[in-house]
Parts: sequence; structure tokens; C-alpha cells
Amino acid sequence: MEIKSQKDFYAGLMFTGVGVAFAVGAKTYNVGDGARMGPGYFPLMLGMVLTFLGALIVFNAFRSKVVGGDPIGKWAWKPLALILGANLAFGVMLGGLPSIKVPAMGMIVAIYALTFIASLADSHFKARNVFILATVLAVGSYLAFIMLLKLQIQVWPTFITG
Repeated sequence: MEIKSQKDFYAGLMFTGVGVAFAVGAKTYNVGDGARMGPGYFPLMLGMVLTFLGALIVFNAFRSKVVGGDPIGKWAWKPLALILGANLAFGVMLGGLPSIKVPAMGMIVAIYALTFIASLADSHFKARNVFILATVLAVGSYLAFIMLLKLQIQVWPTFITG
């Protein structure tokens, strides 16, 4: 059999792999049933849906021909590293690293850092637009997590709050 759409084939494999991982991971929790759902119910259903969608996409990759062969391009290493690094920086800044005496910088600073680092992955980086986006995200996160949900998250760095 010939793969007629490489992008669909590999995307389907990715969905299938993630779906199987979710379904297998959910089995370690109490699943329950539709009327009394346990903590593993949603991840199990999500895994099953992702696996089904992935299989459909893989099947479609063998059926439908794409003009030009739809080849897989080169990996975009710089954007990949920036996006992963932004998430890592967010985690470190939000929680700190007490083992090596890196203080937590708080939610607001972590959101700004995440947004600015991740935005560097785009070739059309504009600091003004990123600043506006980070501000909207920070205000929205503050309202949602601190004001509405009343979560106990450090908002500002300790050297500011005392």
C-alpha cells in the first residue's frame, strides 16, 4: 500500500499514540461508569476518541491523493526549542527551584516570560503586540484563578510581596 499523504499519515499516528497513552494511563485510576464517573473516565474516553480519530486519519492518508505528494518538511528546531523552553521557564518561574535557591517569581511574571519567549518562535515578532497579549493573559488568569476560583497561587515575586 502506498501512503498518499505523508502529513495525514504521521498526524494520524501521533493522534493514535497520544490516544493510546491516555487510555492506558486512565486505567490506573478508577474509571467508574457513565452515571458515576471516576477520575479515569474522562481520560479514558478522550484516549478512545483520539485513537479512533487517529485511525481514521491514517486510513484517509492511504485513500486520498494530495497534489504534489504532500511531503513532510524539515523540523523547525528553533521554534520547537523556544516553545518548550517557554513552558519550562513558566514552570520554574511559577514554582521556583528551592533545591538550588531559585525563588518563585509568581504567576504574573511567569505569564509574561512564557508569552515573550514563546512569541520569539514567530518570524513576525512585535513586542507591542506580545505585551498586549501577555497583559490580557495575566489579567484573565488573575481574575479566573485568584478572584473566581480562589486558588492559592503566588501572584508576585516574594521580594515584592515581602
